Amino acid sequence: MSEQLEFIPAAKPIIGDEERAAVDAVLATGMLAQGAEVAAFETEFSAHLVDGRHAVAVNSGTAGLHLGLLAAGVGPGDEVIVPSFTFAATANSVALTGATPVFADIEPDYFALDAASVASVITERTVGIMPVHLYGHPADVVALGDLASSRGLQLFEDAAQAHGATKAGIPVGAFGSFAMFSLYPTKNMTSGEGGIVTTGSDEVARRLRLLRNQGMEKQYENEIVGFNARMTNLHAAIGRVQLTKIDAWTKKRRDNAAFFDAGLEGVVTPPVAADATHVYHQYTIRVSDDRDGFAQALREEYAIGSGVYYPIPNHRLPSFQRTEDLPETERAAAEVLSLPVHPSLSRGDLERIVTAVNALAKAGS
Repeated sequence: MSEQLEFIPAAKPIIGDEERAAVDAVLATGMLAQGAEVAAFETEFSAHLVDGRHAVAVNSGTAGLHLGLLAAGVGPGDEVIVPSFTFAATANSVALTGATPVFADIEPDYFALDAASVASVITERTVGIMPVHLYGHPADVVALGDLASSRGLQLFEDAAQAHGATKAGIPVGAFGSFAMFSLYPTKNMTSGEGGIVTTGSDEVARRLRLLRNQGMEKQYENEIVGFNARMTNLHAAIGRVQLTKIDAWTKKRRDNAAFFDAGLEGVVTPPVAADATHVYHQYTIRVSDDRDGFAQALREEYAIGSGVYYPIPNHRLPSFQRTEDLPETERAAAEVLSLPVHPSLSRGDLERIVTAVNALAKAGS
């Protein structure tokens, strides 16, 4: 069957004529490194997505997490509690500061840190809690923020997948000491590569700007030891254009998700908390029986791509090799399957995905 059908990819970056024109305009100026385009992108991102918080552009999401933690004062001897069910960059960024990532379990509905599990692993060395707004659904940053406040800890946000998501009417990225948004090509918006770190603290923002630029605000006046984590004007120009499109793309993602919610049968579809706005970076179902075989059949029989984010929990990766008992994390890693939900899908694509998933679910039941 797949030979007769055009393949539907699991994810697809959308780059149009406007992005190409913006890059050409920067090339024409000859000012390619960090400059006016980056500053404008930071201002526009701040106003559009995080209620005017400081926004500091960097060259990757991982750099954003790393520098955010450093700017917030995290370092050797500290512990930061993170989920194991996420991309490795979350825990890697903690380890890169010299601190220790401590893994807590997730709750089963939204795949985010469970406050009770977090509370159980707090020690005298814990300095922060870093939830991930996984797949575009916000973590319970209200409960986690209350827990952090009650124990004298900082809250950090990994918002890599959650541009425009909200919790209790507040945008993600406006809760923690800092938050990081990824701008990788398949995220809900992209700059080609890059990240944005947001913070409500003038001091954290200043340290972020120093850390991304070799410790300098003024050329050759290096105040601290820093990195080269700058975003270029080329990348910022793409990001500025994408920022004008993200609202329409988010609506399309949410409409696509609603179509799946109404039509899918025989699989567990993603719930949405009553006080949350989900932006569907991924539309992630649970397949309890032979998830990998299900994904293979989608590809081979129906020419539909899908993704498993993430098959190996971080605590079991060779880079960490921990032995924590995290049952919900393990169950999610065995069952999750993300279906295409990107804005470029047609109504025919959506119908084909629903038909295929329902047929495979029925055959396996």
